[in-house]
Amino acid sequence: MSTQAELGEFLRSRRARLRPEDTGLTLYGGRRRVPGLRREELAQLAGVSVGYYTRLEQGQSPNASDAVLDAVARVLRLDDVERGHLFALARPKPPEQRRPARPERVRPGVRTMIDALGDVPVVLMGRFLDVLAWNPMGHALLAGHADPAAPERPRDRPNIARLLFLDPHTRELYADWTRKARATVADLRIIAGRHPGDPELNRLIGELTVGSQDFARMWAAHTVGDCGTDVRTYRHPLVGTMDLAAEFMALPRDEGQRIAVFTAEPGSPSAAALALLADLTRP
Repeated sequence: MSTQAELGEFLRSRRARLRPEDTGLTLYGGRRRVPGLRREELAQLAGVSVGYYTRLEQGQSPNASDAVLDAVARVLRLDDVERGHLFALARPKPPEQRRPARPERVRPGVRTMIDALGDVPVVLMGRFLDVLAWNPMGHALLAGHADPAAPERPRDRPNIARLLFLDPHTRELYADWTRKARATVADLRIIAGRHPGDPELNRLIGELTVGSQDFARMWAAHTVGDCGTDVRTYRHPLVGTMDLAAEFMALPRDEGQRIAVFTAEPGSPSAAALALLADLTRP
């Protein structure tokens, strides 16, 4: 999908979730043909003409000012992540000359750091959620049924979104799979806004859309969000239930790469289960 189409669908989805009465508009009865705010109402609240807002929603205003975008974001009640997504879609980067895609690489220093964390599960993700590296605990936690050496082979690298939506073992791992799935789709939306038209990303989204009705439905909702610190309940096939906090850290020198570190509350049953998993993982 083009960036212009993405922008239009994103704005329409944000309009649809607002009730006119929540914005202070006076309603005079009559049946409304669309959910949420009409274009005319949003333009009025944002202080722009209906024609200008319509062109913005159609992707025909690439030079929209900060003031206009901020006004639209304010009326739509966008949070910081959604506001950044709006700006990325409204001002897409000029198309780059396409070159043959090179497999993402893991810097030696990053690999050493991952290995040094030992009994702490660690996973390194690439710009499109491919697993570039994991330590034995990261592999045992998230995909013990997969080949541990798969990240070393670019064509065989597991993908977090693909595992989540297309792999039944991964679906069973999360006690609240729907919540995790929605967060992953929201993160993928942010990534898509930063890499419009990328063939590799388009192939991944197409595969997920065809292969999973859940993904297709969640993708159509246009929810955006980034991964931060979060606590999730895992139902691990070897050590049982664990509540683990995931901390995501971006690598500034490696565009799009992020490290996920999973920890348990010290002294908790989850910490004991994680220690047991570490014992089972050692050669």
